[in-house]
Amino acid sequence: GLADFERRFGRRPEGMWLPETAVDLESLEALAANGLQFTVLAPRQARRVRRFGERCWHDCALGVDPTRAYRVWLPSGRTLAVFFYDGPISLAVAFEGLLSSGETLVSRLLSGFSQAREWPQLVNIATDGETYGHHHRFGDMALSYALQAIEDRKLARLSNYAEYLAKHPPTWEAEIAENTSWSCVHGIERWRSDCGCRSKAEWKQAWRGPLREALDKLRDEVNPLFEAKASKLLRDPWEARDAYIELILDGSRKTADAFFERRAADRLDEAGRSLALKLLELQRQLMLMYTSCGWFFDDISGLETVQVLQYAARAAELAEEIFERPFHEGLAERLSAAKSNLPERRDGRLVYEKLARGAAVPPRAVCAQYALDCLFDDLGEKADLYSYSIEREAFKRMQAGGARLAVGRLRMRSRRTLQSHRWVFAALHLGDHNFHGGMTEVPCAPAAGLSADTAGTNAAGASREENDFRDDLCGCFDRADISGCMLLLGRRFGAEGFDLGLLFKDEQRKIISRVIGSALSGAVSAYRQLYANHASVLRFLKNQGLPAPKAVHMAAELTLHTDLRLELERPDPSPGRIAEFLEEADRGGIRMEADELPGLFRAFLERLTGKLLAAREDPAAIESLAAALRLLPKLPFAVDVWKVQNSVVHLIHDRHPGHAPGIEPAKQRYAELAGLLNLRLEPLPAIKSEAAPEASRGAA
Repeated sequence: GLADFERRFGRRPEGMWLPETAVDLESLEALAANGLQFTVLAPRQARRVRRFGERCWHDCALGVDPTRAYRVWLPSGRTLAVFFYDGPISLAVAFEGLLSSGETLVSRLLSGFSQAREWPQLVNIATDGETYGHHHRFGDMALSYALQAIEDRKLARLSNYAEYLAKHPPTWEAEIAENTSWSCVHGIERWRSDCGCRSKAEWKQAWRGPLREALDKLRDEVNPLFEAKASKLLRDPWEARDAYIELILDGSRKTADAFFERRAADRLDEAGRSLALKLLELQRQLMLMYTSCGWFFDDISGLETVQVLQYAARAAELAEEIFERPFHEGLAERLSAAKSNLPERRDGRLVYEKLARGAAVPPRAVCAQYALDCLFDDLGEKADLYSYSIEREAFKRMQAGGARLAVGRLRMRSRRTLQSHRWVFAALHLGDHNFHGGMTEVPCAPAAGLSADTAGTNAAGASREENDFRDDLCGCFDRADISGCMLLLGRRFGAEGFDLGLLFKDEQRKIISRVIGSALSGAVSAYRQLYANHASVLRFLKNQGLPAPKAVHMAAELTLHTDLRLELERPDPSPGRIAEFLEEADRGGIRMEADELPGLFRAFLERLTGKLLAAREDPAAIESLAAALRLLPKLPFAVDVWKVQNSVVHLIHDRHPGHAPGIEPAKQRYAELAGLLNLRLEPLPAIKSEAAPEASRGAA
C-alpha cells in the first residue's frame, strides 16, 4: 500500500485507512513502525479518552467527541494519532437520504460544530466512496455542491487530516477498543464466524470459519517450504516478498535486474530468477486470498468469495508446481465443511472446483488463443497476450474460400515469473463454429538467429519432424483435402488438440462474432437492396397509420442500424450523415436497436472532446463537438455524457476562469456547449492563499 501510494502521488503517505477500520494494537504498531502518523476509526472504537495530564479517564460507552485528534500510546513506546469520524452524520449520508439535497448536506455538516467548544474543531465523516453516485444517484453532485458552498460562503475552512494534525497536535489521548471494526457490531466476527451480520436474514454464514481455517492451513503448509527453498535464492525471503511490490508496479527488465542485484543470495541465471519470482508470486497470492470482502457477504458462492478462492487456487497451483506435492485436494477437502445457502452450490468444495480452480490462464490456453487469432489477423512477430509476451519463430497462414489454416512455432514468456514455453501449433477453421487445432510444447532452446516472415518461410531451429508436419499439413490444405488435414492434426497432437471450447467465454464470443459478422455481410447486402426498393412504401404506410410488412420492416431496421453503426465506428464520423440516418429512420417509423449504439456514440463524443482539449480555441473543434451534441435529442436511446460534461467544465474553468475569455466568439461557443450538455456554469471563486483567514473555530 505504501509503495503504491508513493508511485501514484510521488510522496510518502501520512495516514492509512484500515480495511473496514478493523483494528487492534498490533495493527497500530505496524502503521507507526512504517512511519504513518494517523488513521481513522469509528466512534464506537474509542474505549476511553482523557486530556493530557489528567488522571481520570472518560468512558466512551456513550460516544466520543469527533472534532479533535487523539494520541494512542502503543506498547512499543511509539504513538499514533487517531481521528474518530462523526457517526450520526456519516450514517445520515449513507442510509438516511442526506445526499438528496446539497443544501441539506451543508446544514447537516455545519451542525457538527458547536460554539461551546473552545478548540479548533474538525468535522469529519467517513462513508464508502461508492455512496456518491452509485448507492445514491447524483450524490457526487450533492457533495460537490456542499463543498463549494461551504468555501464560497466562508462557513468553514476545508482541510484534511494531515494539515489539521500538523496545526493542531493532539492534546487528548485515547485507548482503542481492540478487535473492532466499523461494519460489524460484534467486533471482527464477520470475518470468522456466523455472527448475524448479513443481508438476507434467513441465510447462515457458518461457512466463514471453515473458509478461514482452510486458507490458514494452506498458508501454514506453504510458508515453511517457501522459506526453505527461497533461502537458497534470496538473502532474506520475507524482506524480498515485501519488496516484490517493486516488480508488480514496474515489471521492466531494468527494475528486475536491480531487484535481484540487491536481494539475490548469489548471481542467478534465468532459471533461478524464474523460480524466485514464482516463489514471490506464490506469496502474493497467499496474501490476496485474505481480501476482506471474501467474508463480508452472504454466501460462499458470491463473487467476492469466489475471487478469494481463485487466489487460493492459484497459490495451490504454484505450490504444486514448485514443491512437487499436492495442495489442491487438501484445500478442497477442508472447504467441504463450508456449507452454502444455495442447494445447487452445496459447499465450498463444489464452489472451489467449479468456479475457482482452473480460473487462471494456463500457458496452453494462451497458445490456443494466439493460434485462433492468427486465423483472422497477422499479429506480427511479437505480441502481448494476457500476462505473456509472445515471439513468433515460424508461421504460415493459408485461406481457401471460407476455410483457413495457421501453423507455426512460438516462444511465450511470462512477464510475471519469466518462465518460458515454446510451442508448435496449428489451427484450422472450416466455417461457422468449426475450429480444430493442437499444440505441442517443445524444449526452449536459446532464441538465437530465429526469424519469421510473412511469406511463411520456415525459421531456423525447427526439427525435421516439425518441418515435415508443416509441409504435409499445408499440402493437404492446398489440395482441399480436409480429411487429410484432420488426420494429420490428430496424429501430431492427439490429446493435445483443442477447439473453441478451450477459450474463455469472452474470447469465444469475439471469434464467433467475427465469423457470423462475415457471414452476415451478404445478408445485409440483400436486406439493403430490399429496403432500397421499398423505402418509399414504408414512409407511405407510416403516414397512413398502417403496419409495414414484417420482412420489409426488418430489412429497414437492419440496414439503418448497420449504416449508423459503421458510421460511428469510423475514426471521424460525420454528424451530418448520422443525422440523415436518424431522420430516415424516423420517416419510416424504424426503431433503432440500442444494444451497441449508445456506447459507440459516447465514444464518438469523447473522441471529439479529446480533440477539443488538444486545441482549445480551435473553432472547428468546438463546432464539431457542438454538432454532435445537437444530435442527442434526436437519438432513440440515451447516451452517458458524464465524462464529456466533466471535461467541458474543467476546460472552461481552466481556459476561461470567471468565464471571461479574451476572445468573445470563443466564449459564446463554449456557452453553447454548456447549454447542449445541460450545464449551468458559475464563475469559480478566486483561489485563496494559505494566509486566508479561517472561519471562526471551524474546519471541515
